[in-house]
Amino acid sequence: MARHPGWPARLRYGRVGLRPPRLRDATTWSALRLRNEAWLSPWEPTSAESWAARHSAASWPSAVGSLRRLARAGALLPFVVTYDDAFVGQLTVNNVVHGALRSAQIGYWIDREHAGRGIITTAVALATDHCFGPVGLHRIEIDIRPENLPSRRVVAKLGFREEGYLVRYLDIDGAWRDHVTYALTVEDAPGGLLRRLHEPID
Repeated sequence: MARHPGWPARLRYGRVGLRPPRLRDATTWSALRLRNEAWLSPWEPTSAESWAARHSAASWPSAVGSLRRLARAGALLPFVVTYDDAFVGQLTVNNVVHGALRSAQIGYWIDREHAGRGIITTAVALATDHCFGPVGLHRIEIDIRPENLPSRRVVAKLGFREEGYLVRYLDIDGAWRDHVTYALTVEDAPGGLLRRLHEPID
């Protein structure tokens, strides 16, 4: 199968990195997800399985296998977010569409102990610049629950514009939840988001 443009990829800026998930991440991933249940569960898709069952180390290999197949097919780009090379979260570029649209959506989570340090903001900038570059996309969208103020601050800092309000859009945490849509096109980020974030121009 032909490789997807821009994948696999390893991206880095300073202490923040993005890399493909590995099978040996199972124990670390499970520990992070179990420890962060209260922090993450309000933003996660509804499931009939318990949090513990969904995030056991034993569930990781099948998840990685699925991510790898979809990445090879060009449907998504799955990344582990690292800080000083330690696994601290995940970022996935989902619903990749080429052709006339050339668009994708970004979703992410981070360990609560590492939140508020600008790690995810830098990770989103890295991923967006990569999508606008080697992947060849034109538009990136991020959909966020209105109540998720930390995530909304991430997109605001990066200059994503608010484009719409989606009523009962996704089945999240046991109910159909509204989301705010943010987006950016390549024309909105001349020079890239990392430059905007770390080297502001007056």
